[in-house]
Amino acid sequence: MSSEEDLLANYKKAYDNRVGFGSRPALILIDFCQAYFEPGNALYSEVDEALESALRVRAAARAAGVPVVLTNVVYHPTGFDGGRFYEKAMPLKNFLKGSPMGAFGPGLEPFDDELVVSKQYPSAFFGTSLASTLTAAGIDSVILTGLTTSGCVRATCVDAMSHGFRTAVVAEACGDRHDAPHEANLFDMNAKYADVVGEAEVVAFLDGLKA
Repeated sequence: MSSEEDLLANYKKAYDNRVGFGSRPALILIDFCQAYFEPGNALYSEVDEALESALRVRAAARAAGVPVVLTNVVYHPTGFDGGRFYEKAMPLKNFLKGSPMGAFGPGLEPFDDELVVSKQYPSAFFGTSLASTLTAAGIDSVILTGLTTSGCVRATCVDAMSHGFRTAVVAEACGDRHDAPHEANLFDMNAKYADVVGEAEVVAFLDGLKA
């Protein structure tokens, strides 16, 4: 048995469960900001395919009348509100208020009926009103896409589950600067916090919600 097969067998003894999609989902697109698509930028990653996948999921969500939330990271021009996260992660200077690197990535300008949540820390829930907003709207589940898998997607995933939302993570619609942390974090999220699903599965689910 290979080491990978041994790992999967080991995890299946404890972690081999799916919770499924909820009945009132919201789609969250996490931090698809220009810095990740800008060659030469410290945050540049080859994540174009992740954005393209997320845009297809977004189109399916909109067609089904599912609420769409976009997140970005915005700091005071001094960085004062970034705290220890800003102190530790130097590339966050790309997200000082007014920086073009903080703009949404190609093709991802928010529609008027989409909610934009600006945050200062990894999770879309930490220090924001997102959980209260979703709960008040009767949302019982979230579908996550975004950047990066090992950072803000994972943090949002853990907090979504912790707030009581059924959580799905769309594998092809998430990206990272390296395959190893991307795959490791998808594996771990699927084991403990969420259902990691494929784009085709989530689009089929959204298509089934159409009136």
